[in-house]
Parts: sequence; C-alpha cells; structure tokens
Amino acid sequence: MAADSSEGPSYIDYEAFLDPEFSPTAFANSLVIATNNPSDTPIDLSTPLSRVLFDIQEIDTHIHTLTTKSAIPLLTHTKEQADAGQRIVSEVEAQVASLTDGYERLHKEVIQRHEEADQVRVAVERLWETVKIGRAVGRCLTMGRQLETQMAEVGGGGGAGPAKKEDHRAMIRASNSLLGIRQLLSASGSGEEGEHLSKVDLVTYLQNSVVGPGESSLRNRAQQIIREFSMSSLASSSNAPTTYAQSEETKSRTTSAVLTLQFLNPQLLLAALQAYLRTSLTSSLASITRALDNLPTLDRTLLEVAARCQNIVALEHLLDTIKPPQIASLDPQDAVKEQSQNLLEPLLAALDTSSLPSFFWRSLAEGLAPRVTSLMARGGVSARALRSQKDRVRDSVRDCVLRGSQGPGSSEGASGWEREAAVMVGSVIGSMVR
Repeated sequence: MAADSSEGPSYIDYEAFLDPEFSPTAFANSLVIATNNPSDTPIDLSTPLSRVLFDIQEIDTHIHTLTTKSAIPLLTHTKEQADAGQRIVSEVEAQVASLTDGYERLHKEVIQRHEEADQVRVAVERLWETVKIGRAVGRCLTMGRQLETQMAEVGGGGGAGPAKKEDHRAMIRASNSLLGIRQLLSASGSGEEGEHLSKVDLVTYLQNSVVGPGESSLRNRAQQIIREFSMSSLASSSNAPTTYAQSEETKSRTTSAVLTLQFLNPQLLLAALQAYLRTSLTSSLASITRALDNLPTLDRTLLEVAARCQNIVALEHLLDTIKPPQIASLDPQDAVKEQSQNLLEPLLAALDTSSLPSFFWRSLAEGLAPRVTSLMARGGVSARALRSQKDRVRDSVRDCVLRGSQGPGSSEGASGWEREAAVMVGSVIGSMVR
C-alpha cells in the first residue's frame, strides 16, 4: 500500500505487512540478521528494535494525518449510517408492534377460545359418560323390576293381593330377563355399555338381592319340575296326570323347565336330565333287588319299573320336540357349535347312547346281574323260590321291558325292544343258572 501522494512516498513496505502469508517471527529474524553480523557473539537487538519503533511511529503519524484530514467526511458518513440505522430500527419496531398486536389478537380470538372449547369438550365427554352410565343403570333396574314381577308370577304370588296361579311360562320370561342382565353386566370392556356398572352400589345391590336369588330360585324350581316329571299311569303317583289336559299341562310345564335351564346354562339342563335318569335307575335297581328277595312283590315292583321307563320314553319324545332356543349372549361361532336339531341330541351324546329307554334297560341290567348273583350265592328260601319260578320271573321281566318301552297310554307292548328284553332277562335268569 502506498502512502498518500501529498505526504510523499513512504519507506514502509505496506504490501509486505498486508501480505496474507506475513509472519512476524520471520520479519523479526530478517531485521536481526540485517543489522548484525552472523559471526558476532553478542547480538545487538537495540537496532532492529529501534527500526520497528520508527516504523510504528511512522504508521501512527500517517493514521493521525489521514483522520485529521478526513474527520468531517468520516463524521458525516457515520451520522448518515446512524440515521439510516435509526430509520431501520423505527420501521422494524413498527413491524414488531404490528406483529405483537396480531399475536395478542390471535391469542384472544383463537387460543383462548380453543382453551375454552377444550374445557367444554372435556365437560361434554364426562357428561356423556354419565349419561351412558345412567342409561345402563336404568336399563339394568328395568330388567330387575321385570325379573321381580316374573319371579312373583313363577311363585304364584304377586304382592298384597290374593295369590295367583303359578305360571310356569313366566320361568322362561324370567330366564330371558336374567340373560339380559347377565349380558349387560358382562359387557364391561372399554367403551362397552356395562363398563362402569360394577362400581355402582345400586347395581351391586340388585345383583345380591334380586339377580342372584332369582337365578337360584329359577334353577331349583326347574330342577324340581324335571325331577318330578311323570306321565305314566301304570303305577300310582301323585304327579301322574289322569286326564288329557293334565298330560298337556305336565308337558308344557316340563318344557318351560327345560328351556329355563337351557337359558341359564346348557350344562345345568344336562345335569338335571342325567340326575333324573340316575334316580330312576337307582330306585329301579333297589326295588327289583328287594322284589327278587321277596317274589310276591315282584309284579308290583316291575310295574313301577315299567312306569319309570314309560316316563323316560315320554321325556325322550318331549325333548325330541323342543328346539334349542337362540341365546343372544353366545358368540355367533359358539352358537353354531352349540346348535342342535333338538334338546335330545346333546343328552344322547353325553350318555353315548342312541335312545334313553335302551340306556335305562342296559344300565339296569348291568347293575342287576351282580346283585342276583350275590342273592343266589347266599342261598336260602329266596334263592330256591327264584329257581323254582324262573319261568315266571323270565316272563315278568320280559313283559316289564316291553311294557315300559312303550309310550304312556299305549295298551300293547312295544315292538323293537326284544334285544333290551333279552339283556334284562339274561341279567336275572343267567345269574340264576351260573
């Protein structure tokens, strides 16, 4: 860089100082070498130092001269720059103020309203949850009141007025109400109707005071009707119908009991029917064993056994006519699996038999054979009487099987049961011969 022309040329090499590759150490080394002899032991540093000081003083003088001459242009330029900066700041402040006003207006018109709307949304959601719980509780209480009324009809009561006649059809209606309540209470998943019902004290009270006792009462009543089922008129029984109307009433009442247990739990129905068959088998086995030990009572005993088998035949025919009801609480896939043509098929499948009378006679023969063998092994008057009257016993047992295998009200022995008759005769007579 050359000095100003008015000051004359400068001995300072500005280009060397302004070179991007300028190195202070290299410049100092060159000054020391230029002012000293390399062979001199003491090195003179005052001369290069003075050179550097002169250069600095020269540069300072040059800067002072330039600033003195250009003070007014510099100040004017600085003032112009400051004024321009102030104008820019003023414009920017106006824009910032405008943005601030816009943000405040946006906050007031949008953000605050959004916050208020969000609070309203939360309130509405909670109100909706409350409404859903209220509706579910109301529906549950309505079905509970229906169940109470239906249970009163089942029991023949109904309040402070005169007692009403027992309505066995109300059992089916009550079991439907129980199913509805059970389905509502079981829908306790997230978003389902009964999600929060378990936390409602009134619903808990309804379960404990109405639903639970009602279900137990229905189950016991239905099991009692099935346990007391009797259609045969061969033997004297307080439950046996004597007229056509009574027979139809017995069938209708038993149908209601069967459907009630099917609604409550299909396994309850199977258990009740199996218990009925088991009771008939146990009673028949015990009575025949006593009659063989006391032959004068054999005819009456076999008549009672035939009557029990006729009741089983009537029960089989009745179950064959009852179609399984559609239970809404079952999943569609489970409903397909559980669906049968009638309510007899599941019982036959559970007993692994083709017919109930066949199951009765074969099970009875299986249990009777060891008892006859034990009776003959004891000997005595009973054993001798059995041997002497075995032809009469054979004919009586065979007539019992054929008569018992026919439906109630038939006057002639049934055909097609010769094999069961042979099995029963073999269990008694065959044990005598051994």
